[in-house]
Amino acid sequence: WSGAALVATENAPKGKRAWCGTFPQLGAPIGFIIANGVFLIINFALPHPDGAAQRSEEFLSWGWRVPFLFSAVMVIVGLWVRLKLVESETFTKAEKTGAIRRFPLGEVIRKHWWQLILGTFIMLATYVLFYLMTSFTLSYGTKATLEGAEQAAQTSGAPFDAATYVPGLGFGYTDFVIMQIIGVVFFGIFTLLSGPIADAVGRRTLLMWVTGGIAVFGLTFNVFLLPQVDPKFTGALVQAFLVFGFMLMGATFGPMGAILPELFPTNVRYTGSAISYNVSSILGAALAPIVAVALWATAGGEPWLVGIYLSASAVLTFVSLWLSKETKDVDYESNIGAGSEASAR
Repeated sequence: WSGAALVATENAPKGKRAWCGTFPQLGAPIGFIIANGVFLIINFALPHPDGAAQRSEEFLSWGWRVPFLFSAVMVIVGLWVRLKLVESETFTKAEKTGAIRRFPLGEVIRKHWWQLILGTFIMLATYVLFYLMTSFTLSYGTKATLEGAEQAAQTSGAPFDAATYVPGLGFGYTDFVIMQIIGVVFFGIFTLLSGPIADAVGRRTLLMWVTGGIAVFGLTFNVFLLPQVDPKFTGALVQAFLVFGFMLMGATFGPMGAILPELFPTNVRYTGSAISYNVSSILGAALAPIVAVALWATAGGEPWLVGIYLSASAVLTFVSLWLSKETKDVDYESNIGAGSEASAR
């Protein structure tokens, strides 16, 4: 990710760094739509004895492997693009001055540890939101309701304990994935829109407003995600939830392509932004699905504790943004950093 973000931002025209930084970010919504779209096409093409809303036995046994074979083409395209890339003028100038470190990890930890901490927590709410909107909502949305699980147990003759069962909304798998794809379209749109806004008002200003919105959004989980008497009304509320959530996701994810690299000077920009991004992925992305499922069960099948978890992560991000400085006017040419001889960052 950091390499793509630096290629975009270090080659960006003056005043358009955040806008250019949104283009690598588009890989997430575009990838989600293409990947899940291919899965849906293959699933629909296979026999469905239980109805098209569910995954077929053929899909579960071997059909899911087919998209991974197609992904080999993208690997080849990605390799070709990377081989054609050249270093940015900003990095080349820094290299000529001897500012680029041979071992940038020690440099960034020793001299830029505060920026590492800020960058990690600035990204935290983004990761938590993304994995709640994709992984958790899919699990919660497609798990059977209490009534549906009881009926299925009666039909199959299997034992069923209503007291320990953690219910969901009971949507069909393919139906819910389509609803997610609709939401992700707004993810992509707001990713692009966030760039020019961040260039105009500043990354910190925009992200503080959006992060505040994420904190409020976390308090609405029980408003949107509880079953209603009318299933159509439930579907409308869930679709609205997905659209709102992915709009916020785009608005917070887009500027990250600019703000994380801008926290660090050129000689450690790649390393610093990469560490912040990936440590945040451990704290946010890796833990979010596990924590969410545990909180879902703790609340007896209601999602309100999951929303509180999202709001708490947004508070941490908001504090990190408040402690940081605005980076939109950072001059990449002058912000090289002191260093020595060899070229690595």
